Amino acid sequence: MLQVRDAVSGGRAIVDALIANGVDTLFGLPGVQTYPLFDALALSADRIRTYGARHEQASGYMAFGYARSTGRPGVFSVVPGPGILNAGAALITALGCCAPVLLITGNVPTSFEGRGRGHLHEIPDQLGLLRRMTKWSARIERAEDAPDLVNEAFRQMLSGRPGPVALEMAWDSMGETAIVEPPGAAIIPPPPEPDAAEIDAAARLLVTARRPMIMAGSGAQHAAEEVRAIATLLDAPVTALRGGRGIVAESDPLGLSSAVAHRLYKETDVVLGVGTRLELPTMRWTGMMTYHERLPGGRKLVRIDIDPEELVRLKADAPVVADAKLGLRALIAAIRRLEADAPGRDGATIRSEICAAKAAVESEIAKIQPEVNYLRAIRAALPDDGFFLTELCQAGFASYFAWEAKLPRTYVSEGYQGTLGYGFPTALGVKVANPGRKVLAVCGDGGFLFGLQELATAAQEGIGVVAVVFDNGAYGNVRRDQRTRFEGRFIASDLRNPDFPKLAEAFGIEAHSVRSPAELTDILPKALAAEETVLIHVVVPRDGEASPWPLIHPTS
Repeated sequence: MLQVRDAVSGGRAIVDALIANGVDTLFGLPGVQTYPLFDALALSADRIRTYGARHEQASGYMAFGYARSTGRPGVFSVVPGPGILNAGAALITALGCCAPVLLITGNVPTSFEGRGRGHLHEIPDQLGLLRRMTKWSARIERAEDAPDLVNEAFRQMLSGRPGPVALEMAWDSMGETAIVEPPGAAIIPPPPEPDAAEIDAAARLLVTARRPMIMAGSGAQHAAEEVRAIATLLDAPVTALRGGRGIVAESDPLGLSSAVAHRLYKETDVVLGVGTRLELPTMRWTGMMTYHERLPGGRKLVRIDIDPEELVRLKADAPVVADAKLGLRALIAAIRRLEADAPGRDGATIRSEICAAKAAVESEIAKIQPEVNYLRAIRAALPDDGFFLTELCQAGFASYFAWEAKLPRTYVSEGYQGTLGYGFPTALGVKVANPGRKVLAVCGDGGFLFGLQELATAAQEGIGVVAVVFDNGAYGNVRRDQRTRFEGRFIASDLRNPDFPKLAEAFGIEAHSVRSPAELTDILPKALAAEETVLIHVVVPRDGEASPWPLIHPTS
């Protein structure tokens, strides 16, 4: 006897497809247009845990943190219109960081689509807007279409260069029912094999290089073993600005902070960029105002990137379209075949030069106070596999060169979008994805106030992170620029802040206040051991922090 399937709503069809694709966590803030989706989540609570947030932007950041720290899809749902606009900062952060994030939202009833009648949460061409903020977006017209479109979303999100995607479904369609075939999981196509001619050309450039340097980005996070192997083979130092931190630890003989890399870059003749936009040599070290189609300074460039379009934006002498792991494996094999005929490099001399550069730059880094001593206190307390979130504040900027990430993905940044306020909400998503590991977010007072309402989420959902909030009573970077570049004409940069410890306590959050790295050192071990959210308020005198920018944007 044939089994008759029950009709399900569009919302239920979406949830069933998420479950088929292995999703067990969703972040969100429900609203009337997405009631069928959230009701299906309630009925599937044994399969998917839903974490509520207090703001749509935080829902997106939590999904971003989940994805950025694991490489697995982070899923969130908010209402259409103002809901997706509120979450837009999180979507473009995911786009900038190549993080696989899926947004599910609603839209006005079908008969109102494109009419401009001012229905609840209506915005013009919502799908067009989503397509400009994501890698791929689509509309689910009927419940029967949900499995295929959810699977296509996963294929788009995880194939090639990862990135955020979005699905919308009209208010009425999400509630209508139909017989839906049980979905299977999306089939993610494997990355293409590297082209042999491209690999050979890249290998020939690298084996003849006198002083090669490797720059790694987010696209190499899953290829740490291969990056280390080719670095050793070439006696090439490895550096990263943000996404590639921890692929090779800076305590490794071949690991470099970006500040040390700049010092050694003068002698570099060939750069190998792996899964990176190469922001350091084309923007940070060249003034940020001039677009470079090729690597400046006459150096040769080898690039491995899975996105062919990226190789058009910055042209390489030897471009390789490939996944980082597969491309590096092929490149290592090719170099080994060629190296017998290549001039040798003096590995001992190279390592000695790296060691000397590190020692020289260390004295410059040590001058960035008090930020560096606070970062060292945090590094001493946070386990090697703990997660550090940078945020846009003076300590966060200093961490670009003064924080050692020990493992890939443990340095969770906002990428080139510079989305102020992302840090604390993103940390919540990181902790949900990694419940057995420590998570610490460094926040400025200004940025933390963008998302302080998520203290309520942390308390309610039992998400244990440590938020270290630096309070200098200002948007510190803006105030410094107004002082040094605009003759001290301060405007909208000073902040009247709340009593942060009392504020945290009002949410039921443990809080402390410190005024020195020594005091932070005393408190951090207990805070990290608590497995509850703890806020540590760091009092910093206004205008009392050294500028980190000379080591981020060096002038020579």
